[in-house]
Amino acid sequence: MESAPVPPTALPASTVNAEDLHKDKTSLEPEAEVHPAGALEYVNDDEEPTDEEFNTLRKVPAKMKWVSIALCTIELAERASYLGCSGVVKNFVNRPLPKGGNGAGAVAPGAAGENQTAGALGKGTVTASAVYNAFIFLAYVLPIVGGIVADTKWGRFKTIAVGTGVGIIAHVLLVISAIPSVIGGGHAIGPFLLSLYILSFASGFIKPCLATLMCDQIPVKRPTLKTLPSGERVIVDPQTTVQRYLLIFYFCINVGGFFAIASSYSARFVGYWLAYLLPGIVYMIMPLVLAFLYKKLYHAPPQGSVTLEAFRVLGTCLKNGGWKTIFNADKFWNRAKPSQILAEQGSIDHSKITWDDLFVDEMRQSLAACVVFLLTPIFIMADGGIGAQENALSSAVTLDNAPNDVIDNLNPLTIIFFTPIITYGFYPFFEKIGYPLKPMTRLSIGFMLGCINMIYGAVLQWKVYKTSPCGYYASTADVCEDVSSISIWALTPLQALPAIGEIFVMVTGYELAYTRAPARMKGLVYAICLFSSAISSAIGLACSNAIQDPYLIWPYVALAVACFICAVIFPVFFRHLNEPTRVFADPARQAGKLQPIEGEEVKHSANTSSEKI
Repeated sequence: MESAPVPPTALPASTVNAEDLHKDKTSLEPEAEVHPAGALEYVNDDEEPTDEEFNTLRKVPAKMKWVSIALCTIELAERASYLGCSGVVKNFVNRPLPKGGNGAGAVAPGAAGENQTAGALGKGTVTASAVYNAFIFLAYVLPIVGGIVADTKWGRFKTIAVGTGVGIIAHVLLVISAIPSVIGGGHAIGPFLLSLYILSFASGFIKPCLATLMCDQIPVKRPTLKTLPSGERVIVDPQTTVQRYLLIFYFCINVGGFFAIASSYSARFVGYWLAYLLPGIVYMIMPLVLAFLYKKLYHAPPQGSVTLEAFRVLGTCLKNGGWKTIFNADKFWNRAKPSQILAEQGSIDHSKITWDDLFVDEMRQSLAACVVFLLTPIFIMADGGIGAQENALSSAVTLDNAPNDVIDNLNPLTIIFFTPIITYGFYPFFEKIGYPLKPMTRLSIGFMLGCINMIYGAVLQWKVYKTSPCGYYASTADVCEDVSSISIWALTPLQALPAIGEIFVMVTGYELAYTRAPARMKGLVYAICLFSSAISSAIGLACSNAIQDPYLIWPYVALAVACFICAVIFPVFFRHLNEPTRVFADPARQAGKLQPIEGEEVKHSANTSSEKI
């Protein structure tokens, strides 16, 4: 479906100016008021830019509020607990208890354990891949449930709070499953699997809401002209502000993820009970910070019918032969606009049509972004391999007394190092010289890094097969106890390259999810973005029987080709998504205002042009 992109100035006539809202708080629901903490101090004192100014002047982000920084610390703690636990799951399931170890999964002391791998259940790579991918799949499917609940029933904050409470239960069960007597008695698998899936439920309620709650706090709701002390005129831009917020948010995710190193070494030298206990302790930061922030945040109230409205919009577009117009985007989407229905039928049944024209345009933008999310799983698989693919590689090389899963932690370390460089150096440099890196360009860069990474992985796996005493069965635990002479640190590029790619791919996806989503559906659309990880895990789950010796080279080759194709597709076929969105988080619409009510005359929206999908 194709049509002209949304013009930057195509602001709906029904959208209330944020400055008016700042002066008249009665236009908001009580839950959506501006709190004294200043989380929504609107930067609208100056004039808005003209079209020419918007297209030519440099765009800069607004300053980050302290409440948003505090929300980042919550994400840091949540990811530290989640990744600290999940990072050692594959070895826990895959490898048996090491010979001469302490019975808690740790390796034997001294030289005997130098090249051993920590383990507990000894179920093999196929089962490890299946368990891990099922866990990740649920952790990224359940955000859709969490997003719907947040948008329609509880609001973002309550959904996060419930998820946090459930997560505490999961951490307790996880520690119980790793007690040596439980492992030795053969009873670990039950509480272990139960704890994993409870943890995925908790993550599913937290993840779609935390970033969107943080972005709700941005202090600029519309592009605003500012003059810097140097005399340069710039635009304080909401989309650029969201991008900056999400980059910092992603930085905090990986600071938390870096905590997984402690889990890896704890499992190797002490046992899995400590590897699971430490993340649980960090997790307890979350309820404390949430309680402190509750009255200091802007809370966009839930809108009970918004998800149903979205399906009704699609149903209205498709009914009575509407599916025949699916390749004529304007005609297809206009079928659901109240103004069009009013013009054709002379009246509207408000019991069925509960949305306005702008909501239809918002739906159209969201689906345009969701098409991009369908390709993201390819990058995610290139970032860590399919299932336990890279874990199998790391278990077949010389460890030199390092945990084989410690190499995974180079990923967050690389992101921690490069995020400030890209955020404060790389992006501003291109913005300043007049060539800002647009979303599709960023995605293309990230996928090319994924392609290079997979080429390196294929070559390295081939070399491991050639240098291992067991040849093409180098990673099969019950066949081969000897390892290749290649060092574990040769896997460093497999973590570093896609980590840099994540900064371009994942953050851009989050940005599209928030800025292109309807004001009342941001939790759900953000969850759909996260769902790409579930798709990659489902593919890994389906391929788990194939992710074993002697076929471990070919997944790298396939992903290299797929990443290259995607890197070409984005700037060619999705360039319409490079068009900036000027207004995407109007507080009045987030509060459920500006929607038609029964008996009200439906007016035509000023926003008659939309994006293509």
